[in-house]
Amino acid sequence: MTVRDAMNTSLPPATDTPPGPDADLLLPVPDDDGAPFWEYAARGELRVQTCSDCDEPRFPPRPCCPHCQSFTAHWQRMSGRGRIWSYVLPHPPLLPAYAAQAPYNAIIVELTEAPRIRLVGNLVAAPDAALNSVDPARLRIGAPVKAVFHALPGGPTVPRWVLERP
Repeated sequence: MTVRDAMNTSLPPATDTPPGPDADLLLPVPDDDGAPFWEYAARGELRVQTCSDCDEPRFPPRPCCPHCQSFTAHWQRMSGRGRIWSYVLPHPPLLPAYAAQAPYNAIIVELTEAPRIRLVGNLVAAPDAALNSVDPARLRIGAPVKAVFHALPGGPTVPRWVLERP
């Protein structure tokens, strides 16, 4: 699906259920190369595309290995452990769905098994907790984290992160 296709996709029908904190968040748009990532995430597994020839992990997923130019790959399961490599606390102006949850964080996690792989997400208190469930004062570069998974309404299951030693 291209960005243009995603923009032209109709919205889901309205329901009588009051919207939750995730109701109007921006949703990832899976593409063919990344579809397995989202399928594994829905099962609670963090997997990274890995070259079958040189065994180098790569993210984001793509058809060709940037290291050896091979077109063969498999999906390697990761432990889900990593460390906070960087973070930001977004400030206004924000989209309304995000403004309602400020202050919240966006973090970059460096995976333990694959330090060149860095994933963007949010540090939360629990898998289904709000984006603002962790006090910003607790964020530290290098803090150990573990992946947890959260199903977005009307979208994919996304990895989020919790502190390993809260």
